[in-house]
Amino acid sequence: MDEYEGESDSGSEAENSELTDRELQEAFTKGLLKPGLNAVLEAKKKAKNDVEGLKQCLADFRKDLNWVERLDMTNEAAPDLVAKAEGRLNDPDGKEVDAEDDFNREMFFYRQAQATVLEALPRLHKLKIPTKRPEDYFAEMAKSDQHMQKVREKLLTKQTAMERSEKAKQLRALRKYGKKVQTEVLQKRQKEKKAMLMEIKKYQKGFSDKLDFLEGDQTTHKKKGNSAASHIKKGPNAKRRYKNQKFGFGGKKKGTKWNTKESYDDVSGFRASVAHAKHFGKGKKAKHQKRPGKNVRRKMKNKSR
Repeated sequence: MDEYEGESDSGSEAENSELTDRELQEAFTKGLLKPGLNAVLEAKKKAKNDVEGLKQCLADFRKDLNWVERLDMTNEAAPDLVAKAEGRLNDPDGKEVDAEDDFNREMFFYRQAQATVLEALPRLHKLKIPTKRPEDYFAEMAKSDQHMQKVREKLLTKQTAMERSEKAKQLRALRKYGKKVQTEVLQKRQKEKKAMLMEIKKYQKGFSDKLDFLEGDQTTHKKKGNSAASHIKKGPNAKRRYKNQKFGFGGKKKGTKWNTKESYDDVSGFRASVAHAKHFGKGKKAKHQKRPGKNVRRKMKNKSR
């Protein structure tokens, strides 16, 4: 029962709404409603295709003028000689141009304008019409000199900023490359040092008798024909050589003036005059005069006064 009652209520509301709309329409037609609250829907205008009228308008607009007054040209694009010489010209006539390709589209416009100029200039010269601007001709610019100066300054600022950015990028790249090279050199040196220390330990312990690692990159080679490389003669190890270089070669310090069998038998340095002389140095002029005593020097000093 409830469902049927709900359906009857909705139907009555729809009938009331329809009656309300009809009443509003009748009131609008009688002029009882105020303007501005409702909009009148006008019928769409039908477009008329007046062919004869369009032709008449075209005939009125058309004027029989000379080509010099019109300067209209219809040309195909000029051939791209550079692309043709390089063998990359796919469409020599330029009839099919990809509209989405900005570069090729602009190049097509450029070649079309070029073909127009090549055809129009001879016609103008034939009609004796000058095509070059005279030297004393000054045309008023669309923009003032102050405005153009600002434009130049802005362009120069932008160009300078781009150059600085490029230099900064190059410097960063060079620094990165320099750090890489420096790291490689340090790693190589550390590796060579480690290898040399290992060779020194082997030599100290007697596992090896070669000292080629001390020469570094300066390796000696024999003449051509000898395949065997030259080696340093066996001697004291690196530690001993370093101490010899720092503290001397060592050896016996005492008893260096003692007589030996060879020195005892050697009489080449014997001088009889020296050996039998009563006083050593007699008959020879003394090299240095003996200094007088203190009292004598005092007396000599008093005499001089």
